[in-house]
Amino acid sequence: MTLRAVLFDFSGTLFRLEEDPSWYADLTDADGAPFDLAAQAEIMRRMTAPTTQVVELGAEYQYAWDNRDLDPELHRRVYLEVLRSSGVRDGQAESLYERVVDPDYWTAYPDAAETMRRLHESGVKIGVISNIAFDIRPAFERIGIARYVDEFLLSYLEGVIKPDAKIFLRACERLGVAPEEALMIGDSEEADGAAAVVGCQVAIVEPVPTAQRPDALLAAVADLLR
Repeated sequence: MTLRAVLFDFSGTLFRLEEDPSWYADLTDADGAPFDLAAQAEIMRRMTAPTTQVVELGAEYQYAWDNRDLDPELHRRVYLEVLRSSGVRDGQAESLYERVVDPDYWTAYPDAAETMRRLHESGVKIGVISNIAFDIRPAFERIGIARYVDEFLLSYLEGVIKPDAKIFLRACERLGVAPEEALMIGDSEEADGAAAVVGCQVAIVEPVPTAQRPDALLAAVADLLR
């Protein structure tokens, strides 16, 4: 069956949170020691991991973790706890968290804009499906590609998260295509790969730093481009 739509994940697929060294300039642990590069990288991994629970949580925070992408307040609460559990002090944790949920701090992959533009020009419908608790649309507007997206399905607005089949079916319905006519591109076999259950094709890309992945999106949609 001919593919008529492409569904994209957000974090690790179209955009990536690329930390700036200045974020850590004043970041110190409970003993006042600065975090080394490895510790900085681990903190960022814990803040952006798509599915895996990254720290042990008490009962009071477990519910917040399980529902973090459905409620902005739960998201804030549990990720501040993740930062504190990672050794970041309270005031510093809040500052770092605010960067995580600010779409202006997210960097697009080098081929994201060209991929979406060429799909749009080829008549392919585009949807973005993200497990997220904040509005990512300004990130697309900032680089001029929001106009290529036919539908945004953000979990905190939809009330459903990947890998639940409902969100993939809902995306296809809104785009006016059968699941078999859609390609889901994401970075998580668990979350994004679940689109295969409803009949979508799936392509998985690696969520590596943007400089290390110049053309994976273009390669994933090559057969759809004129």
